[in-house]
Amino acid sequence: MPHDLTIISSLQNPRIKQAVKLRQRSHRTKLRRMLVEGYREIKRALDNNYKPESLFFCPALFLGKNEQQLLDACLQIGTTTIECTPRVFEKIAYRERPEGLLAVMPYFHYQLSGLQLPADPLLIVAEAIEKPGNLGTILRSADAAGVHAVIVCDQRTDIFNPNVVRASIGTLFSLPVVIAESGETRQWLTGHGIRTLAATPHAEKTYTEQDLRGGVAIVLGTEQFGLSREWMDGANMQVRIPMQGQADSLNVAAAATILMFEALRQRSLNQ
Repeated sequence: MPHDLTIISSLQNPRIKQAVKLRQRSHRTKLRRMLVEGYREIKRALDNNYKPESLFFCPALFLGKNEQQLLDACLQIGTTTIECTPRVFEKIAYRERPEGLLAVMPYFHYQLSGLQLPADPLLIVAEAIEKPGNLGTILRSADAAGVHAVIVCDQRTDIFNPNVVRASIGTLFSLPVVIAESGETRQWLTGHGIRTLAATPHAEKTYTEQDLRGGVAIVLGTEQFGLSREWMDGANMQVRIPMQGQADSLNVAAAATILMFEALRQRSLNQ
């Protein structure tokens, strides 16, 4: 089984330098590799049949009792495991409090043409989301609400950014994620009879008054400017989320979560 018996103690080790470089989007894109840090995140990847190429670990930083089982599972599927000293692991870790587990994994994503969806799918379309934490939180909520796929349009944030993985707590691996252009996506949605829903403070109906059953795509825009005119004007439905305080808008991930769970609530009434 592939296990490097040498404990890496040098910050100048080539493997360590390579791992550090994967924090940079340009390097990730060039090598088509990503970093996945943390027990929950790596476990979720394994549970969904995604195989790490290599796994750096540091027993002195383990927080629980299940890390060895995860190491054994990685060894069984051919992952190379590499032990590091605490100082070295803290160099490659991107968390403030490392858990002693960091995997290198190949890129992946689905194509629109390859999506296998039920008759009345619930989808998320995220247009030009800029902040990794927001995109990761949208993925986490999408997983919790039973969304069937997330389509990232005109991406500004790399979906393989370590902070996307972290904010999603690994749900990046639990549901299909598609990268596509807005025009292509709008055409595909129309062709599959999937209605689009956009949130705007100018809508007549609140989000609880619109029918979110059937095939629906909830479309979300940038944190600063919201949805583009292309998506807003072309939406089949527009809704507003009532605001009671002084804030005139919600965080995009918070708004997404509200709309997803309203769709889930309405769909549950039919069961």
